[in-house]
Amino acid sequence: MKKSILSVALVAVTVLGAQAQQRPAAPVNPKDYTFTVVKENPITSVKNQNRSGTCWCFSGLSFLESEVIKAKGLKDPALYPDFSEMYIVRRSYYDRAIQFVRLDGHMNFAVGSDFGDVLETAKKYGLVDQKAYSGLQYGYDLPVQGELDAGLKGYVNAIVKNPNRKLTKVWPKGVDGILDAYMGEVPETFVVNGVTYTPESYRDAQGLNLDDYIGFTSYTHHPFYTAFAMEVCDNWRQSLSWNVPLDELMAIIDYAVDNGYTVAWGGDVSEPGFTRNGLGILVDTEVKATSGSDQERWVGKAEEKPVEKVAVKEIKVTQELRQEWYDEKTSTDDHGMHLYGIAKDQNGTKYYMIKNSWGEAGEYKGLWYMSEEFCKGKVLNILVNKKAVPKEILKKIGIK
Repeated sequence: MKKSILSVALVAVTVLGAQAQQRPAAPVNPKDYTFTVVKENPITSVKNQNRSGTCWCFSGLSFLESEVIKAKGLKDPALYPDFSEMYIVRRSYYDRAIQFVRLDGHMNFAVGSDFGDVLETAKKYGLVDQKAYSGLQYGYDLPVQGELDAGLKGYVNAIVKNPNRKLTKVWPKGVDGILDAYMGEVPETFVVNGVTYTPESYRDAQGLNLDDYIGFTSYTHHPFYTAFAMEVCDNWRQSLSWNVPLDELMAIIDYAVDNGYTVAWGGDVSEPGFTRNGLGILVDTEVKATSGSDQERWVGKAEEKPVEKVAVKEIKVTQELRQEWYDEKTSTDDHGMHLYGIAKDQNGTKYYMIKNSWGEAGEYKGLWYMSEEFCKGKVLNILVNKKAVPKEILKKIGIK
């Protein structure tokens, strides 16, 4: 999910703040809607990524936490896992720096990433409990990473220039040094509920097989039932998604929720119908959003003036329309969230229940209701447990 940070923090704040003021007013009002839960699966508490572009990690780990809850049959929220997002972010930063230099700077070096990065980082480095590693060493209670991002980017750009014409073996230690200064050294061991773990043993104790997770998308510029790496800058690990028709993509989401699973959801929230107060509705309007980054929400929140209108008309999404939006870049890799349930409004319209990572914001304290049409039109890719996929779809892609 794309969350690029400008190299000069002051410029970033000025530009993004100006853009935020241009964002159209939300055309929907949560007070006009009454939702009834159809199916709701367990999730952990709402977290706050604050001033960091780490939605991919917050949503990806939230998804894995729900997977642990299901795998272990946990009923008591006090026993729910709480994985450290900043541990995964810190490890990912290091790997990305190595890759950036290997490619002579010809890749995106920013904090944004995707769900595949969460899986690959956890496979390589394990998982850590939140209490054992906050990743905050710079005087804030929540992530504020503009200075860290700029410092790292400046460092790796300098290394890419290679002033000695031959790289030393010590430059990666400089990456570690910056990360240690801002985020802290990673623990070799830590204690959870009286048991001592390493990051690897803690990961292995969760009852998960990280090879059981499959990415899906739906676009026509690749053949259906083949896998490809989504062509977005933040997919720097080239994680694969299986390409299926739109109706099958939606069927996977519904099947997963109906069978007690949740879904990691990556997509675009820049539409004016995705409000700051808990609604995601694909409003049929001529109004265009300027951008949808988290940064704009933090540094220049636009005043919302909802139109008092119940059951606004939505765009009816087709496969062709999805492709058009992707090709013209009005659907982008903007944000990652955690889909965990299904609800209906007072008119019987179907919605998906979403856990966001902006703290307890909005009408529903950090939770969102996203309409089925919004999901159809604006989802770029999802990650699910292969057990949460209908068998006939697994058969089509050759997975047992």
